[in-house]
Amino acid sequence: MDTNSDPLDRLDDAQAAAAFRRLVRHLRHRTDAQNIDLMGLAGFCRNCLADWIGDAGFPGDKAEARELVHGMPAAQWKERHQSPATQEQLDRMAASMERNAPE
Repeated sequence: MDTNSDPLDRLDDAQAAAAFRRLVRHLRHRTDAQNIDLMGLAGFCRNCLADWIGDAGFPGDKAEARELVHGMPAAQWKERHQSPATQEQLDRMAASMERNAPE
């Protein structure tokens, strides 16, 4: 896709940053939305957002990026909010990931 013709690239960085922060805070609040379900539906999850922060030049490591997104250390978030994945969830995630565009 030619990014010069994508209106998203004309969005002001401050507006984009504000929308991103709102998305992350929404996901922090919606702990019932499991990462595996996000992956199964949309092909990305909280951990993906953290990876994208790293890809964008965040100077911290993967654990620090995940803590930014989760609002706490990832291990603590998993302990508090993550349920074991079912085979159905894993299958749905695999099918969804096949639809993701190559990076």
